[in-house]
Amino acid sequence: MDDAGRAIGFGLVDQTKLMTAASELARNIVLYANGGTMTIEHARAAGRSGVRLIFEDGGPGIADLERAMQDGYSTGKGMGLGLPGAKRLAHEFAIASTPGVGTRVTFMLWKR
Repeated sequence: MDDAGRAIGFGLVDQTKLMTAASELARNIVLYANGGTMTIEHARAAGRSGVRLIFEDGGPGIADLERAMQDGYSTGKGMGLGLPGAKRLAHEFAIASTPGVGTRVTFMLWKR
């Protein structure tokens, strides 16, 4: 992960954002879905480059996405800061979830 950020020239602050978001999102997959996948992609658009992280699982899904994106809401024993915190660190963030099917989170960080 750290190598992906360094490879495109992320500074220490953006490398830290990338690692923090990846850690939080991976933790959610392990705790709430019993596993899933993470894909790391280098992205290029409009003359800039960045790193895209895609987290997918086949877990129970999130019934109320709006509530799940609020600070402090958790269906487990966490502080409820993982999803909203990751979103704040991202330049682009998308989440889609279907109860009983699973969840997909896309986190994008562009090089400044």
